[in-house]
Amino acid sequence: MASNELSIWFNSIPQITKYWFTGSVILPLLGRFGIVNSYYLVLDALLTLKHFQIWRPITALFYFPISPRTGFHFLLNLYFMYNYSSQLESGHFVGRRADYLFMLIFNWACLVLVGLCTDLMLLMDPMVLSVLYVWCQLNRDVIVSFWFGTRFKAMYLPWVLFGFNFILGSGGIFDLLGIVVGHLYYFLAFKYPQDFGGPALLRTPGFLLRLLPNTRVMGGFGAPPPARRRDGGDDDAAIPRPRGWGTGHRLGD
Repeated sequence: MASNELSIWFNSIPQITKYWFTGSVILPLLGRFGIVNSYYLVLDALLTLKHFQIWRPITALFYFPISPRTGFHFLLNLYFMYNYSSQLESGHFVGRRADYLFMLIFNWACLVLVGLCTDLMLLMDPMVLSVLYVWCQLNRDVIVSFWFGTRFKAMYLPWVLFGFNFILGSGGIFDLLGIVVGHLYYFLAFKYPQDFGGPALLRTPGFLLRLLPNTRVMGGFGAPPPARRRDGGDDDAAIPRPRGWGTGHRLGD
């Protein structure tokens, strides 16, 4: 019974998110149990560029070192990934898997470039934050809940997470990098065409559209997000809390 319910839940995850989520579970576990040496899974500029270990930018996206100290942070990453990536793929990008995959590829490529120029060896944290940031911008007025009963608009959530992790010393800089990359995508894909009247600078490549053809007629890639109805739409998001965490509520409910 439990295995059947787990299978139903897993199969309900949108396709692109499912692949990302699965890889982010399997690869860290392989490293945790010593099946794969974690040294070969992180991003290293010298080994990537000079020794042609070209798999590292990909494995660095999925890998996260699991230990008693980092285990809870890893689980939070999986939650945020599942929750916000699923909502984006099944909400704003519904029927447009190629467009959503292109967004992930763009954010990942930006992080890889930063990682090759710095000592950034793990990409999971900033990648998850970049996706969360895009969701928050497309759902700016949704009220979300955080620890200790605090409630605020979704547009502030990435900054709250940044400040929270910075104070606890469990991150901060990775969150800020994810925010910057997420904002870059959001600005080029939505803000610049809408508010500044510029062209859509980010267009999904044709080979992705052929690989994952649209199943629903939508506007241009830089089109404004669809208006949110007061009486329906995507479920409100909430941050997981140890005790009594409620769900989010839309303004006006």
